Amino acid sequence: SIYEMFGNECCLSTGEVIKVIGFKINKLIASICENNEVSRFSAKVELPLNFPGLYKVVADKTPYVSIEEITRKVSIGPTRFGHPCFYSPEDIKLANITIKHGEQITFNSVEEVNGTMAVNCGVVRNNQSHSFTLPFSQEGKFYECEDDQIYTLKEIAEWKIPKCRNRIVKLSNTLHTWDSSNPLPENFDGCLILTPVYEVQAVMKFRKDIVHILSDLDVEVKDITDCYDISSFLQPLSLEDVFERTSKEFPMVAEIMEGPSGSQKPYNLLYTGKEIIIYKKYQATRVLASEIRSDSPKRHFLIPMSYKGKFKRRPREFPTAYDLEIARSEKEQLHVVATKAFDSPHKELFSVSVGDQFLVQQCQTSEVLYEGRKKLIDVLACEQILSDTYKKVLLPMYMEGGFVEVIHDKKQYQLSEICKEFRLPFNVKVSVRDLSIEEDVLAAVPGLQFEEEITDSYLLISSASSPVESWEIPVYRLNMSVHLLSKDGQTVVPPVTKTTVEEISEEQYYMVRRYENQTLHPPPRPPKKPT
Repeated sequence: SIYEMFGNECCLSTGEVIKVIGFKINKLIASICENNEVSRFSAKVELPLNFPGLYKVVADKTPYVSIEEITRKVSIGPTRFGHPCFYSPEDIKLANITIKHGEQITFNSVEEVNGTMAVNCGVVRNNQSHSFTLPFSQEGKFYECEDDQIYTLKEIAEWKIPKCRNRIVKLSNTLHTWDSSNPLPENFDGCLILTPVYEVQAVMKFRKDIVHILSDLDVEVKDITDCYDISSFLQPLSLEDVFERTSKEFPMVAEIMEGPSGSQKPYNLLYTGKEIIIYKKYQATRVLASEIRSDSPKRHFLIPMSYKGKFKRRPREFPTAYDLEIARSEKEQLHVVATKAFDSPHKELFSVSVGDQFLVQQCQTSEVLYEGRKKLIDVLACEQILSDTYKKVLLPMYMEGGFVEVIHDKKQYQLSEICKEFRLPFNVKVSVRDLSIEEDVLAAVPGLQFEEEITDSYLLISSASSPVESWEIPVYRLNMSVHLLSKDGQTVVPPVTKTTVEEISEEQYYMVRRYENQTLHPPPRPPKKPT
């Protein structure tokens, strides 16, 4: 049987031994969904996994009948996607805990306990986590819990479509303007039923790459697992698999079986067949930055602390008085100009005109007369700058106006100085580009907003044949497979690490912010008008 995929012709000869290493969704067939059923008027459309947009997963109303069925059909793993949640309509009584009906059970990992396969689970009660195991043999009805997270289509395909089931998703954010090439109706914001089309991933005895075989290929095969030495095949590893190895196993030499796409260095150097040294794994800090522009789409970047360029400040914009309070610091006084007029409903508080200038002082409370009664409200104390004097004024914290910062600071800052001395978000432009980077993409951007510091997982790698420089590659944003070579890493001390500013897509931007903000409490909302 001969077939062609991704432009590569592959021949499966009679007697060829193939080791199947996984099943992967190749594409999705989508139908518009009404009342959890395919709409009678909906045509089926084919969606590639990189189809733009963010989606919410609709909980499957069909229950699973045992823990063993869940482990067979649902992805459970160590990454942040691999912790599905279920509930039982009946109480589950275990030796040391009783799981109440309707209580959310998080499935964390699968392991063998005293010779019995089981799932490590957890429930949260009064902000306390309680761990327990459920054996595969545990029967009952288990329903998916509602999931309020948002996902890309690729993430849903990899983690959120159970085997032998479809998945209903609701479009949360289209991210891109609609055009005629979009297979979905214009302004569509409803639900889709996704039906996966699988491919088989395999390795062959005399090939060093991963072979992709469509699941509908007409070929007969026979299972010979029990009578064949499968250790003679290459073992492909994803970057996540490599990252899960213990620190003692590094450095290691690997050969790339599938390289990432992209022309940006170092991704263009990571091609199939190239040998690399992987020195270590670690968590590293990045500053998430976005291009300042009124129209979309904006460009987004992850900037390493090793970036050697310098920045000058750019004015920040503040939509409310409450934002002025958040932004003020002890280090310097915040000077702003009003860009929007505001008429105060209270004679005790100041009415703002366009062009008024203020020095922001502090938050305090003030008594105002409201419908004949005295009421205490939060206000922002400021000094209005007049031609030859200053006037103390009070602005209501709920005031929806508009202010632009006046910058007096002409100093040039390193990235680390900004993170240390100022509160993010913070607006800048590159004043001196990083000369160690061949093409500093940040230098061409007229304005940047540093949004927040994030921590992410990286591997430090270099070329095995000429280890003159090393690069940090992101574990969770790079699709790449390697297999480990038997020889040890000869260069234990990595060469100088090249600074790489990573430009990320809008979907990746939302994902990065989502992961980072999972552990943060939402910021307090600005006060409302007194009622």
